[in-house]
Amino acid sequence: MYDLTVPGPHCYLSNGLVSHNCQGSEFKAVIIPVTTSHYIMLHRNLLYTAITRAREKVILVGTKKALALAVKNNKPVQRYTMLADLVQKTPS
Repeated sequence: MYDLTVPGPHCYLSNGLVSHNCQGSEFKAVIIPVTTSHYIMLHRNLLYTAITRAREKVILVGTKKALALAVKNNKPVQRYTMLADLVQKTPS
């Protein structure tokens, strides 16, 4: 167990960043929650993207079971975009 108390003045983010919205960005440190309570998000590609955003430090918070599930889950994720509709409607 770690004491997460930070002495002195400090700031808090009002919201976090989602790893797939940060592609191409880097941060000094990245904290990644890895829990089975949101097992639907445990995908290897999402974990890889989150880990590779860090320049210096990665902190995984969660369980070994959840981490193992994420690493093993290499199934392609069905993406629901409207790209095909937009391309068809775009005048040439």
